[in-house]
Amino acid sequence: MPDPSKSSSPVMELRDVCHSYGSTPSVQGLNLKVNSGEVVCLLGPSGCGKTTALRIAAGLEPVTDGQVLLDGVPVSKKGQMVPPENRNLGLVFQDYALFPHMTIAENIGFGLTDKANASARVEAVLKQVGMTDYARAYPHELSGGQQQRVALARALAPEPHGILMDEPFSGLDARLRESVRDRTLHILKESGAAVLMVTHDAEEAMHMADRIVVMRDGHVEQEGSPDTLYLSPRNGFVAGFFGDVNKIKVQVENGQAATPLGIFSAGTLNDGDSVDVVIRPEALKLSTVSPDHPAQVKVLAARMLGRTSLIHLCTCATSDQAVHLHARMPGRYLPDEGELQSVHLDRSQVFVFPSEGAT
Repeated sequence: MPDPSKSSSPVMELRDVCHSYGSTPSVQGLNLKVNSGEVVCLLGPSGCGKTTALRIAAGLEPVTDGQVLLDGVPVSKKGQMVPPENRNLGLVFQDYALFPHMTIAENIGFGLTDKANASARVEAVLKQVGMTDYARAYPHELSGGQQQRVALARALAPEPHGILMDEPFSGLDARLRESVRDRTLHILKESGAAVLMVTHDAEEAMHMADRIVVMRDGHVEQEGSPDTLYLSPRNGFVAGFFGDVNKIKVQVENGQAATPLGIFSAGTLNDGDSVDVVIRPEALKLSTVSPDHPAQVKVLAARMLGRTSLIHLCTCATSDQAVHLHARMPGRYLPDEGELQSVHLDRSQVFVFPSEGAT
């Protein structure tokens, strides 16, 4: 059993963890630490290994190499694995896994070993998640958001040092998801537990996480705070995972990448290298045609999406390099179809990366 007194160690740590399904590798040399009171999100597309990594931390999957430590004590290594029930971890699954024949109070108290104090603990976590009035209800009588809160209460009830969450909001509609995850974040922070969460939704990861680990093909592409990953992505894959991006493929000439929207430094890349100039839609600031901003684009369509307007653009009217672009402008901004607009670029949101597949 992990020793809670070892507070200097991360609550959860994966060291050089590898896992394969048969001959197919799913996690390759993963290193990860989660500290007390910290929310870490594993973010990536389907099949990238993030859920497998979570299951390894939970003790539901073995490692083929490396080890898992909880409170500094090894609990998984090749050929050895402490079972999930002895790991002092709370689990919140995608489908919540509530027992349909048990009341909400019975579901929450099911895993508590201190039966003398179980009722008081159940009452405390029901209050914590705002579900006191539903103690005697059954899961089928609750909404999806309420079931999610019950699942969280059940995970918190044993006062675990760590909580593992696998796509916990994916079954909720968009409006409900925002309010539920906001409340969940506050509850998790109040608990002081180390939280490892899996999601494929970048906005959700940015909302929930102190630190995000972006995965692809079983390994880590980049790790850092949400603002670091958004403002300083390591490659086009990471940049593209945090919202739509415009990509202009060009070749480096004289150390620069020339596009219809401007010329950008190619850094240390060599002349002749194929690169992607990655531009976030919000980096394009549009205005009526002005000599101060000579780069011009043609409006193909404009749609208001609520807080922002999405404008489809093309460089075809002013450049022999016809590039389709998207711009996002705050509020209502709906220029007419076919109208020319000047573009001012926020260069802090423009990145030059080697093209995917290029050496």
